[in-house]
Amino acid sequence: MSTTVCVPVSGDGSVDPRWGRADRVAVAEVGEAGIEKWQEHEVGWGRLHDAGPEGQHHARIATFLREQHVRAVVAHHMGGGMELMLARMGIAVHLGASGGAKEAVLRALGR
Repeated sequence: MSTTVCVPVSGDGSVDPRWGRADRVAVAEVGEAGIEKWQEHEVGWGRLHDAGPEGQHHARIATFLREQHVRAVVAHHMGGGMELMLARMGIAVHLGASGGAKEAVLRALGR
């Protein structure tokens, strides 16, 4: 059984340290053998972050994660409000990620 994971990515393929302000994220399907599918999305959260109230920004991210059927987020760090929202959604959060985004996803899931 695979797990759908979201991770913020920079242009060079490393983990973008800005989860809530990421401009690009990857959604990965991860199975026992590793990454089965990797798709990157331009989300523009950095530009949109201050375009309205915090709740609106969190709702934008929640909608994206629901649409992508994400079950886990791998990120360097995020604010407490975002962590709480993800926990309420039943999404596992793995913080402290760095280096290559694909490798960080595999490390976070113990693969």
